[in-house]
Amino acid sequence: MSASPSPFADVPLAPADPILGLTEAYNADPRPEKVNLGVGVYQDESGKVPVLNVVREAEERWHDREETKSYLSQVGPPSYITEVQKLLLGPDSLLLNDGRVVTVQAPGGTGALRVGADFLKKYYPESTVWVSSPTWENHCALFEAAGFRTESYPYYNPETHDLDFEGMKRTIRGLPSQSIVLLHVCCHNPSGVDLSRDQWREMVEIFRTSDLIPFIDFAYQGFGEGIEPDAFAVRAFAEAEIPCLISSSFSKSFSLYRERVGALSFITTSREEAERVLSQVKRTIRTNYSNPPSHGAQVVALVLSDPALRARWEEELAGMRNRIQEMRHLFVETLREKGVKRDFSFIERQKGMFSFAGLPLEDVRQLRDRYGLYMTDSSRMCVAAMNERNIGYICDALAEVVGT
Repeated sequence: MSASPSPFADVPLAPADPILGLTEAYNADPRPEKVNLGVGVYQDESGKVPVLNVVREAEERWHDREETKSYLSQVGPPSYITEVQKLLLGPDSLLLNDGRVVTVQAPGGTGALRVGADFLKKYYPESTVWVSSPTWENHCALFEAAGFRTESYPYYNPETHDLDFEGMKRTIRGLPSQSIVLLHVCCHNPSGVDLSRDQWREMVEIFRTSDLIPFIDFAYQGFGEGIEPDAFAVRAFAEAEIPCLISSSFSKSFSLYRERVGALSFITTSREEAERVLSQVKRTIRTNYSNPPSHGAQVVALVLSDPALRARWEEELAGMRNRIQEMRHLFVETLREKGVKRDFSFIERQKGMFSFAGLPLEDVRQLRDRYGLYMTDSSRMCVAAMNERNIGYICDALAEVVGT
């Protein structure tokens, strides 16, 4: 008897993810001196993704306190929702007092973006999603998977290694009504180039007088200048009472990558509108993953609500942020010491975990093939993957390829 044909016989092989595929190639490379600058996670001075000390203590406390493994509500633990809102908008936010903010727990920042995309697709099916050029590789994929068409607005100027703010403003001002505009508020991924406060004030005014829908991606709070200053743009939109969506994440700031701890928040115009939005977001969650996971959110809530733990978390977060800034400085100085004439000083001006090295594809491939130095084809580097043990090797390889 012949077997029935497989329903999967015509399923094609998908191309490798540009980041995960690079990591697979790195893992298969036998050279001990290899360095993965394409990875999108914070690493400490020993090259490991750390478990924060404050997280270990909070996990022990939660283990002793947990009494059930029953489902959470669709929105997540109330204590988590409260702490996320205060972290985003400040504890004295008038919008919180007015009940105009809706927040739901999500499986990481990516999960928050997808829940928001599914929600928006229901009410704005003909809208286009506009993302910065460049943006995180997964942004377009997840909005397109939700059924949207994506386009890009000017953002990074590779000639100046800086922001093309005039191009950004000009394009966003001219967008059709009800366009959805994705905004990175700090530590732009992949460029490391952020708007200044004055530029954010201009951007807020553009949205205040337009019929656009801002969707704010806030994955790196605390990795730019600090917890409070990094929230400036989010709070500027809130204070201007501009309805918007905000995706946030604790993957980086708590080093909780595998726990998938994120949130999706909505700023609305009234308490009654917030209730309606929440009812529909719950339906979106129900048909997506039903209920959120517990562990990571409970740990985050416990830390943020305990003053002593909160202070220790802020200290550890500052340590991560400062180490990245030190690596930016050391990278630029070491290249100078090795006689590299090309100006890489822009790396020091940028913020967060990522920057473009500004290298052509041929140089990127030479670095990968000859030296086991892995970065994306766009020459995006994870500065957080640098440390005092590998910085010399990284700069030697660049000096050989770029020239002195």
